[in-house]
Amino acid sequence: MTATDTTDTDSTDTDTGPTAAGADTIAHFRFFALEVLRTRRLGHSFLRVTFGGESLADFRSGGYDQSLSLFLPPPHREHTVLPSTDEHTWFGAWRAMPEAERPAMRSYTVREQRRTPEGGDEVDIDFVLHGDTGPASAWAGRAVTGRRVLAIGPAVAENKSVRFAPPADTDLVLMYADETALPAAAAILDRLPSGTRVKAWFEVPHEDDRLRLDTLADADVTWVVRGAGVGRERIERLSEVVRASEPPACAAPYAWIAGESGTIRAVRRHLVRERGVDRRRVRFTGYWRLGASEEELLAEAYSGRAPSEDPSAEL
Repeated sequence: MTATDTTDTDSTDTDTGPTAAGADTIAHFRFFALEVLRTRRLGHSFLRVTFGGESLADFRSGGYDQSLSLFLPPPHREHTVLPSTDEHTWFGAWRAMPEAERPAMRSYTVREQRRTPEGGDEVDIDFVLHGDTGPASAWAGRAVTGRRVLAIGPAVAENKSVRFAPPADTDLVLMYADETALPAAAAILDRLPSGTRVKAWFEVPHEDDRLRLDTLADADVTWVVRGAGVGRERIERLSEVVRASEPPACAAPYAWIAGESGTIRAVRRHLVRERGVDRRRVRFTGYWRLGASEEELLAEAYSGRAPSEDPSAEL
């Protein structure tokens, strides 16, 4: 079944929040060697890169919004090279590399993992393209079959990078995602069982970024096409769309919201203050922040200064 579409017509490296910012994560994660098998354009802004590799036989995606960290080579290198993949030394060795040679580490969501009829393993990752303004977009725009990268991904399915975890009594799933979180949202919808009620707001830059979303869930999706709006204007327009929606009556909603940090704060406040959703049942993740570079966000994560995603955090 395809999710029901309703559209607001009034109206960019992806996920810059790292999931592997230190060696302490290695218990749940390990390095994987990935090779580009093929690419496919999905819309104006989206490109799917399918990776393969023998090491993926040990890849244990927990599903839903499973993330991993990709190490993408600088423009003058075809393949990713790291001085160490040892669990105790890789992080320091990577940080010590000359800036011009250091692969960019970026967090992405696993769109799909599968075993092929021939017995190989594949992983799909969807990139948001916005030219050469970020290293991941630049790399993806030039990705060709045979290019090799390294990734830190899940070695066990039950790992802390899977954030979507609705309580057993959930009777309505509320979702918001912008284009950077849309692959994660689509993966969630893929896996929701039949009969699950969903109300979702998905924000994208262009009309033809409204992707086909197949799901067994009873999903009502409102597409918000952003157009030229930025900053406060964008947040206010989105807030108006969310406020104008009437989700079905429920007793125990669960919310998953992800995307630009300022926007998800506004959506979270609305759900808790105006819709009465228990803040402990709202999972929110800032993938990027307007006005902040990817390197600034990474530095915040390394230093422990990244904003809290604790459900009990202040609104």
